[in-house]
Amino acid sequence: MEFTGVYHKTSEQMSYPLNEDELVVNLKTGYDVKRVFIHHGDPFEAGILGGKEKWTGKREEIVYKKRLRHQIWWTTTLVPPYKRCKYYFELHTDREVWYYCEDGFLTQEQMDMEGRMIQCFTVPWMNPADVNRTPDWVNDTVWYQIFPDRFCRGVSEAEGAERDSAASGGEIVPWRKGPVTNEERFGGNLEGIRQKLPYLADLGVTGIYLNPIMEAESNHKYDTTDYTRIDPHFGDGETFARLVKEAHALGIRVMVDAVFNHCGRHFGPWQDVLKNGKDSPYADWFMIHQWPLPDKQEDTRDGRFYSFAFADWMPKLNTNNDQVIDYFCQVCQGWIRDFDIDGIRFDVGNEVSHRFLKKMREHLKGCREDLYLLGEIWHDASQWLMGDEYDSVMNYPLMSGIHDFFLDKSMKKEEFEYMINRCYTMYMQQNNNVMFNLLDSHDTERLMNRFHDLDIFYQQLAVLFTMPGSPCIYYGTEIAMEGGHDPDCRRCMPWDELEEKDNQEKIGLVRSLIRMRKDEEACRSLYFHFPCEYENDRCVEYIKLDGHQNEIEVLLNCSKEDMNVREEGEILFSRKYADGVLGKNGTLIRRKIRR
Repeated sequence: MEFTGVYHKTSEQMSYPLNEDELVVNLKTGYDVKRVFIHHGDPFEAGILGGKEKWTGKREEIVYKKRLRHQIWWTTTLVPPYKRCKYYFELHTDREVWYYCEDGFLTQEQMDMEGRMIQCFTVPWMNPADVNRTPDWVNDTVWYQIFPDRFCRGVSEAEGAERDSAASGGEIVPWRKGPVTNEERFGGNLEGIRQKLPYLADLGVTGIYLNPIMEAESNHKYDTTDYTRIDPHFGDGETFARLVKEAHALGIRVMVDAVFNHCGRHFGPWQDVLKNGKDSPYADWFMIHQWPLPDKQEDTRDGRFYSFAFADWMPKLNTNNDQVIDYFCQVCQGWIRDFDIDGIRFDVGNEVSHRFLKKMREHLKGCREDLYLLGEIWHDASQWLMGDEYDSVMNYPLMSGIHDFFLDKSMKKEEFEYMINRCYTMYMQQNNNVMFNLLDSHDTERLMNRFHDLDIFYQQLAVLFTMPGSPCIYYGTEIAMEGGHDPDCRRCMPWDELEEKDNQEKIGLVRSLIRMRKDEEACRSLYFHFPCEYENDRCVEYIKLDGHQNEIEVLLNCSKEDMNVREEGEILFSRKYADGVLGKNGTLIRRKIRR
């Protein structure tokens, strides 16, 4: 047996309570392992630990598995009647049987050896307080990300355009189509977003993710000046409160961006440090290494203080400091109290301290139990998703994996399967259920820009809307809006072009995908498998199950030729499909007929 391919531990995503009653147990093995059994039971079933009684446990086969590139992921769910569980594994290859315990591998003879102290895996108690709980509503949500300055310039009934511009200060650049820069301000605001709420509701959106709206110097607002004040470029607190209230009335949740890893150069405590140096009461709010601070403006590679991405105008906050933690707990509590927000997205969410996040979660969940806490993390985020920090993270690994498969034509459909399975075996099921899935954002090249091919564009959207988690589309995606890397991905929404026939057709396709996501429980479900029924090695095919014997089939022909497929079931979404033929770069999603 390939012993090096076998791995399990009683922590993180390998062994954890799904709820107060069910325990999920996962195991990795090599491909040489053909069958796996688990022997499980209460640790005290045979008596007190250390006694002479021999513990055996109940033997059950583990039948559910996912294929990874070099390993198999086996999974089962147990229901320990007394909230405790002791277990070991029985592994079968074609020629061997081995028993896998906490201290390694044993033969049958060693397992039966009189007096042997077998060290089983043990979950001592499933305490309700330790269960990883995530907000139920998120899985049903379809997000729409908005970069406020570029979405819509709205003018309230009580104000004229001139007064609105004068109140916000600074020159507004005329709204336009095409490339933009970080130095331009186009005047998009909260009133504009509020006025477009009916449009978003008609599209099917049920959640809005807003890039930063608190007072800041730049147009992107990631250099916060005042965390307690809506940026006057966007409006005021009254306008935002009205926006949230009207969004809620339409069934739309609202999530705001929180920039707590760093601040802007005009943030009050930083200004006090610049003025008073080491004697400032805020000196330890930042990570400063040279006193007095040199009077210069250049990147921070010289180490004088830490900043975001070496930008000297965005000094890094010391989130290890209790005063900083308490300050931002109160800031977020104010957002919840004053605006009734539903979620908070933490910018650069992997650089703030775990101490900060643990205290923040405990405080905010006490204010609102179903608040959604989302971290911006671009890599494996297991250590942040243990149930005491974030509920979820932005699923950039899924975005990257989908993109690379369509880019690299040498990749076979099995590699798409391995990629998807990797993304959904990194975390606990409750995190996967509320994962924030996206294909582009304000930080990336726009989806349409990557291949300039509408067929591939909709194939990737088909994956987004049928994967577990919570899908998010970036504003303008409904019309396949183009845009290169930052800042070009932050173009103005072309409202004057939306009524054109071509754009209405595109909006209709996205609307149908959103409707399918809402109507079909299988689309939102955690359960899927890859049957590999078709010989075409670039035809992605997977089945989603809803847990009630209903299935949907997703077929993506990513090859260079048309292919024949079975004609069966009700078509839920299709592109380049007719009479049993799925064209090159075609998409077919349909209810599957059970056999």
